Amino acid sequence: MSAPSHLDRAPSLADVLAHRLEHDIAQGHYAPGEKLPSEQQLATTYGVSRPIVREAIGRLKHDGLVTSRQGSGAFVAESGGASVFRLDVSNFKDRQEIESLIELLMAIESSATELAAQRRTDQDLIAIGNQLEAMQAAIERGDSGVDEDVAFHQAIVEATKNPFFMDLSTFLDRRVRHFIRTARANTAKLQTGHMMAVQDEHRDIFNAIRDRDAQGARQAAENHLKQAAQRLAIYMKPV
Repeated sequence: MSAPSHLDRAPSLADVLAHRLEHDIAQGHYAPGEKLPSEQQLATTYGVSRPIVREAIGRLKHDGLVTSRQGSGAFVAESGGASVFRLDVSNFKDRQEIESLIELLMAIESSATELAAQRRTDQDLIAIGNQLEAMQAAIERGDSGVDEDVAFHQAIVEATKNPFFMDLSTFLDRRVRHFIRTARANTAKLQTGHMMAVQDEHRDIFNAIRDRDAQGARQAAENHLKQAAQRLAIYMKPV
């Protein structure tokens, strides 16, 4: 079997490498139970840096495809080891994939927002409000506000006080981060009115959480994602 070729430099390079390693494992280049090459060897083989290799291996460990042995390195999991939930979004032209993703996010985020409205503390509300203001400042500066947007929703999840929601949110952020960032960045390319519409949706969410209106918070979160899906449809239209 021929040796794997170098990867081209591209965004989310760790994800690209993780996909490549997963493919090579599936093709038998690395057999079940086999020790993977060192970080430096993998970096040389695939033409990337060691931090990229480390991040990619971490992802494969999370997916159950790779295991660690103290002092011995990383090994390909035995057959059947990959028994955890896995999610990747890479094709933004696949409408069915995007619609399915929106359905999943809506179910999770609407429930988390409802719980946040019920359980939030004053400190939680301050944290959520701070990120809302940070997004507003980003809009006024002409920035996309992507990081502030992600932090806003993360603050809401933390207000649920449910560690499983927090873990799932972190997992989803890693898996669909590129989707979230692309949608937000594309929104920023449109008129300012579009950005303000998104901000109004965020304010509706914040106000419902502030008022401890659980049902209103759920509805505001659902509306936000529905509108996001519609905006994304605009970007997906042929030019």
